[in-house]
Amino acid sequence: MQRQLVVNADDLGLTVGVNEGIFDAHDLGILTSASLFANAPATEDAIARSRLRPSLGIGVHLALVDGAPTLPPDDVPTLVADDGRFRTSWKPFIVACLQRRVSLDDVERELTAQIARLQRAGVRLTHLDAHKHVHAYPPIFAIVARLAIGFGIPVVRVPYERRSLAASAALRDPAFAQTWLNAALWPWARANYRTAAALGVRTPAFIGRVRTGLFDRASLAAMLRAVGRGVTELMVHPGYVDDDLRRASTRLVESRQAEMELLCSIETRARLVGERIELVRHDLARTSRMPRSVRHAS
Repeated sequence: MQRQLVVNADDLGLTVGVNEGIFDAHDLGILTSASLFANAPATEDAIARSRLRPSLGIGVHLALVDGAPTLPPDDVPTLVADDGRFRTSWKPFIVACLQRRVSLDDVERELTAQIARLQRAGVRLTHLDAHKHVHAYPPIFAIVARLAIGFGIPVVRVPYERRSLAASAALRDPAFAQTWLNAALWPWARANYRTAAALGVRTPAFIGRVRTGLFDRASLAAMLRAVGRGVTELMVHPGYVDDDLRRASTRLVESRQAEMELLCSIETRARLVGERIELVRHDLARTSRMPRSVRHAS
């Protein structure tokens, strides 16, 4: 089986500068796919520009934190704070979910509205994932997987990186915390792989989480060497830094420019050729199977 790679940029629609960076990474680099917010400040700009790039796969970057709902706040009261906006971080959101203070009906209504808004805008959707990976929580993942089937979307991300770099386990490595947070999600990931398999939703292997905001040539080269057979998604966050990005609630600012340079580097493209990795979109990949260890787990 051939090694296929979907290079996917999260946060399309966050700012105009992020949009420009993502589209340049596609036009000039190796980016094949992007995940689009349904209700972010630069969503309309992203939709308009994406129409000029039919070769770029577009999915929904589902949002339940750090933004405003698509539906009126009164329609999803358990998802919003007093100001009518989502909780500011994934941590209080997941805590609220575990305490059963988040209505799954509210979640399903809001996520349905987000997908429907982009489909009505004429966007052909290739995949679903979520901002801050909040759909890793299995009850929400089950909703997302069902929505994928209902809307005819073939792929849902399971945001768990099975092949995190061994060096990231070192205490002094800047990716140490992200490595262990990723590892802690394995029980949820295993449940989510099974849910997706039961529904017939494809779930590619996933890389890029552990090094989020920390990509350099060496770490990217190591990840590409580790890409297995079948379909793998590499998550990236390219973009140009503008004033709106500096004001946004994100820790990823200067790192986006660094990722732009890596994605557009001739060296990176040559490495893909040397590794015999084929660049694809989610909807054009040949297969996206869940890991063997999950299929055979008791």
